[in-house]
Amino acid sequence: MDGEQLHEVAIRTAAGLPAAVETQPFGEGAIVYKVVGKMFVMVTEVRGVPIVNLKCAPPHGAALVRDHAEITPGWHMNKRHWITLSPGDGIDETLVEDLVANAYDLVVAGLPVAKRPIDREP
Repeated sequence: MDGEQLHEVAIRTAAGLPAAVETQPFGEGAIVYKVVGKMFVMVTEVRGVPIVNLKCAPPHGAALVRDHAEITPGWHMNKRHWITLSPGDGIDETLVEDLVANAYDLVVAGLPVAKRPIDREP
């Protein structure tokens, strides 16, 4: 997947989630998606390379970093709770969609029940 596709899939997926809001708290060039004020995805570029930062459970993130050259600990974020996706052959649309949805679910699960836009837990 190239960088343009990576950004497109991440943005489309994040924007389609319930109560997701697009913001730019870090200025132009960094699109952040939040749910109830909590960040779950950031779409930006680092030195001209498109990247996507995602919230991720530590064990899952560690496995993804181990298994995918295009996935690294979160750039400019808490390396334990965030991962960074970069363009490459090891990233596909389904993986990006799943990781964005997972990041959203993690944030929603951490919200008080009364503030959750939907209860996504089974």
